[in-house]
Amino acid sequence: MDDAAVYRLTDDTALVITADYITPITDDPYWFGAVAAANSISDVYAMGGRPITALNLCNFPSEGADIETLGRILKGGLDKIHEAGALLVGGHTVRDEELKYGLSVNGLVHPKKYTPNAGAKTGDKLILTKPIGTGVHVSAAKKGVIDAKTFEPVVRAMATLNRVACETMMEFECRGATDITGFGLGGHALGMARASKVGLRFRYGEVPRFPDTLDLIAKGVRTGVTGSNGKMAGPSVRFDGDFTEVEKTLFWDPQTSGGLFIAMRAKDADALLKKLHERGVSDARIVGEAFAAEEPCLEVVRS
Repeated sequence: MDDAAVYRLTDDTALVITADYITPITDDPYWFGAVAAANSISDVYAMGGRPITALNLCNFPSEGADIETLGRILKGGLDKIHEAGALLVGGHTVRDEELKYGLSVNGLVHPKKYTPNAGAKTGDKLILTKPIGTGVHVSAAKKGVIDAKTFEPVVRAMATLNRVACETMMEFECRGATDITGFGLGGHALGMARASKVGLRFRYGEVPRFPDTLDLIAKGVRTGVTGSNGKMAGPSVRFDGDFTEVEKTLFWDPQTSGGLFIAMRAKDADALLKKLHERGVSDARIVGEAFAAEEPCLEVVRS
């Protein structure tokens, strides 16, 4: 399944349609709003699109959250909408005992130039534009295992739009893309492998991750869906070499507002990576390649 729906309007214009919302990932209401909005908008970027409009999706409790706090959430979201070059055109609010916030987003893309997750071809290089490990850091912050100073760069990374990464990949002949979110790197990559009918090989040492990620996993920090992500994707993932359970768990860690995972012609991969780095997407890495396989699968090797 793709990250968003693409509906053709004319021969050269299609509408990208998506919606998403999340529960708080930080106690700071402004940054929660910013991360939630970036996470929602990311699905348009994953399709190669340009966001144009957004609607607020607000599930707010009737008690326990004051007007100022809710206003800061909305301000964080609005700032990201404007940063994306889109307009906030309305929204909807319902009472919910568990606070949630996100967006319904519309974007535009050329109907023959969007980037489905079914686009990977044998020999393509795979590029990941953000580090992974947000899930374990969010859990660690909520449990008091890490302090605010350690968590801050992770929050800022989650709040960073995938706009530059998207615009840059669209300057090349990008085969396909997805963004890495709740199913983790393993789950979303497997989705691309199945949709594209190929195998995807990761070079473990090239996969970017936040500092302390493996240490936190080794301490037993997990999210509520880490285990289910592993059960879902694990049978189709082969770890070639001596990998610890901690290292394997990295692939099941669910991400919030993760990076773009891009499949593209091998001959252009270095040029794309160079441009990404020049434009500030400094954590982007070539993490592997697509290969012919009888059954879609993932392979992880040492590098």
